Amino acid sequence: MAGRCHIIGAGLAGLSAAVRLCHAGFDVRLYEGAAQAGGRCRSYHDSRLQKTIDNGNHLVLSGNRAALSFLDLIGTRDQLSGGQDARFPFVDLATGERWSVHANPGPVPWWILKAERRIPGTRLSDYLGGIALAFAGPDKSVADVVPTTGVMADRFWEPFTLAVMNAPPEESSAKLLWSVVRETFVRGGTHCIPLFAKHGLGAAFIDPALDYVRGKGAEVALNKRLSSLNFESDRVSALVFRDETISVTDEDHVVLAVSPAQLATLMPDLVVPTQSGVIVNAHFVVKDAASLDNAPAFIGVLNSASQWIFVRDDVVSITISAAGALGLDKETEETMLPRLWKEVCSALNMDIEAGYVAGRIVKEKRATFDQSPAAVSTRPQTATAYRNLMLAGDVIDTGLPATIEGAIRSGEKAAACVANRCKTGQDE
Repeated sequence: MAGRCHIIGAGLAGLSAAVRLCHAGFDVRLYEGAAQAGGRCRSYHDSRLQKTIDNGNHLVLSGNRAALSFLDLIGTRDQLSGGQDARFPFVDLATGERWSVHANPGPVPWWILKAERRIPGTRLSDYLGGIALAFAGPDKSVADVVPTTGVMADRFWEPFTLAVMNAPPEESSAKLLWSVVRETFVRGGTHCIPLFAKHGLGAAFIDPALDYVRGKGAEVALNKRLSSLNFESDRVSALVFRDETISVTDEDHVVLAVSPAQLATLMPDLVVPTQSGVIVNAHFVVKDAASLDNAPAFIGVLNSASQWIFVRDDVVSITISAAGALGLDKETEETMLPRLWKEVCSALNMDIEAGYVAGRIVKEKRATFDQSPAAVSTRPQTATAYRNLMLAGDVIDTGLPATIEGAIRSGEKAAACVANRCKTGQDE
């Protein structure tokens, strides 16, 4: 295979591109500015908790074809666990009500006809209102096209939008949210079964991907941060790192899979959404693991600071999306931990006196790029004006939000673009 492919960034997008290109037989060199790969999708050992935790809580849906294909390539689909059907449990801490949204397998959504499978207090007509998302223009927010008051808004549209978009309905692109609905719920329950990384994101997505590309002969350089790019005519001619400059030959290609902020620095003429949304995560190690024996793997929580609670072994983790918009990003760990622990105990039917061994608050200040209609309209494309430079990352225009699926698909697109340019000299 002629030329070398230099991939800058070993987050999910960069790893996705590297895996695809290695699979296709390319000579790959992967560079990562941090001391570890994974970016915003990684696992690490927390000294206070004495546990390996994920920096953020993520689930994959069975309709996420790019994510599952990626895991198939690196041989770790068995690292995901989940139920056999599309069931999403919820609890309302204000009323004490518990229910599950339970979609049926096929594309005809007969589940919305059955009261025990849908949200309490909703009717068939409430669900039909979601069709408006399919026809929303690029300038419309979720709040522009679906109800913002009432049971359906409180118990579905707001928590669903917060979870997917990391922003409230008023600030989220309707078109982008529809892309998720179209690929999962619209296709039926077999495409929206929730799946979890049994032993963490690192064990499922990151470490095996590094092993895979190394096994294919790729060079991986950590602590290798790109300072700038040199250009010559219509191509990248050199990669300038802090400790060396690497020439890029006429036959080589470069994939930039970096954060929006770094992308804007490296390519100042490129318009990139640089505003970001905050996600706050909390982790508790419970004193008695047996107290979680009957707990669900995850549960949505309403009328609380906690939005989603995840359970793995003796660790309970909480996700609070759009924490900045909700005013929760400034709250201190000392005040948040007892408040969230009380919510955990209520949601999981645990005795609050049982207590926890240790707790930790993790604030991801740049968890996702701004996914408002205005910002989404500025997302860069995979191909650039330079014939040997492609872009990857969840900020790149894949038609999907900033999710695991979006990041992996961006890497796929970049790899396909490289392969197509090598064959034809044109973009795919």
